[in-house]
Amino acid sequence: MTTDQETDLERELLRRWTSTLLAARAGREGPDPLPYGRNLLSRWAEPQRRYHTVDHLKAVLDRIDELADQGGEGGELELVRLAAWFHDAVYRPDRSENEERSANLAERALPEAGLTPHEVAEVARLVRLTTTHDPAPGDLNGEALCDADLAILASRPDTYTGYTAAVREEYAFVPEAAFREGRAAILTHLLSLPRLFRTPYGAAAWEERARTNLERELAELRAPVEEG
Repeated sequence: MTTDQETDLERELLRRWTSTLLAARAGREGPDPLPYGRNLLSRWAEPQRRYHTVDHLKAVLDRIDELADQGGEGGELELVRLAAWFHDAVYRPDRSENEERSANLAERALPEAGLTPHEVAEVARLVRLTTTHDPAPGDLNGEALCDADLAILASRPDTYTGYTAAVREEYAFVPEAAFREGRAAILTHLLSLPRLFRTPYGAAAWEERARTNLERELAELRAPVEEG
């Protein structure tokens, strides 16, 4: 990716990446952040992605900012933001180890980019946490990242429909019946959780709407398929 080829969204994200990495380094010397940011953006723009794209990355970063604006609901927000950049940096819908490989990428890249061992370990831990979205009580960093990643579930009905369509496109290689069964199992699990969102703001602002969206999608998945 060259500067001439970058879109306005990519330039905005690169500014945010640079600001975040410099803040995380807290004045320590380190290499130019831009090559790292451009490498990550190239990953988020891979052709197999339909939902896990730069738009999703921006949405998660925006939700982290929203949580911060509503009371600073994270212990180390710059590390949470860095984890957002890495959490789907490796993404192949036909593989199950995406989070682990994304965490491994963070563990390779961030020491070179000037972060301390503690900071690298925390970012990698947060990336791995997006496998389950189940942070322990009191894990403020984990709560902020997981809530931001799941906030799409609380979107407007038309946005939610677009999200589910994009997810289906990513899994186009899965037969319809198998996809509906697997997706229904995921939604059933989510609806069984006592809380989808762990931060006070997320629970208040997103929980009810998310459950409405999930229940509607689950009913649609369980409805008989009309044959054309």
